[in-house]
Amino acid sequence: MSNAKALPLIETVGQGVVPCCPPLTERPMSAEEAETAARMFKALGDPVRLRLFSAVASHEGGEACVCDISDVGVSQPTVSHHLKKLKEAGLLTSERRGTWVYYRVEPAVLAAMGKLLAMPAAA
Repeated sequence: MSNAKALPLIETVGQGVVPCCPPLTERPMSAEEAETAARMFKALGDPVRLRLFSAVASHEGGEACVCDISDVGVSQPTVSHHLKKLKEAGLLTSERRGTWVYYRVEPAVLAAMGKLLAMPAAA
């Protein structure tokens, strides 16, 4: 059993969803915010993981069966390892349906990542 914690990427505030961390240009991050963001980016720092994350995020319907995303140039056990790391980082969720596992990226996760790296609007 894994002792990894899912990242608290988002919080709901009223009707909206806000990232766990402020945009980088808004203010300096706290130590906790930096830790959270670093785990997320560390998980995406591997080219195979980034390709898998992209394959899931861009798949029709917003979710992909592991059988549809395994062609990334590594063996199936390695694909499973990388998907597990992405899931532990809170970037993917999964659901078993019969013999297949389906992965999805929550839209709020992509929104949180985008807001973290967003440039401020010109005044």
